Amino acid sequence: MRKLSHILLPLAGVLYPFVVYFGMEKVSPPVFALVLGAIWLVRAPALLREPGGRWMLGAALAYCALLALSGEAMLLRWYPTLISALLLAAFGLSLVYGPPFVERVARLREPDLPPEGVRYTRQVTWVWVGFFAFNGLVSAALTLWAPLKWWTLYNGLIVYFIMGPLFVGEWLLRQRLRRRYA
Repeated sequence: MRKLSHILLPLAGVLYPFVVYFGMEKVSPPVFALVLGAIWLVRAPALLREPGGRWMLGAALAYCALLALSGEAMLLRWYPTLISALLLAAFGLSLVYGPPFVERVARLREPDLPPEGVRYTRQVTWVWVGFFAFNGLVSAALTLWAPLKWWTLYNGLIVYFIMGPLFVGEWLLRQRLRRRYA
């Protein structure tokens, strides 16, 4: 069940734009809210143990409650913007209150991270802050001014073509830096 809960929320995030696109006229917003809220509640025990997990869970459940109570279909399109804002806050606040988010992840594999690794993880965290700010702005603009097709294309596909090179580029750079400092 634990593994399923770690997969369920990211999978829901990836599929969400397509589910909205194909189901917006067939499924009512309160049903979307119920399913999304249930997925967040399945993930809640793990989130409550993570830094910032309580407010992330609270914000997501508040969004689900607003969606359920309002029944407003247009609110469905704000979910990717909310997720970007929550991740922006998590990564950004980790830079202020430390340790940076990427450093926390790196220390799971390398508990004795060298000083150059700490500097590097801080820089990578800044890159992700920039990405989440950009992504949130694009997603919000598409929600406000673009047709549903464009919103779905960006949030369901293009954003992953942006994230992919970020992940691959960071991994390649990390391997190069490891060889240099080894």
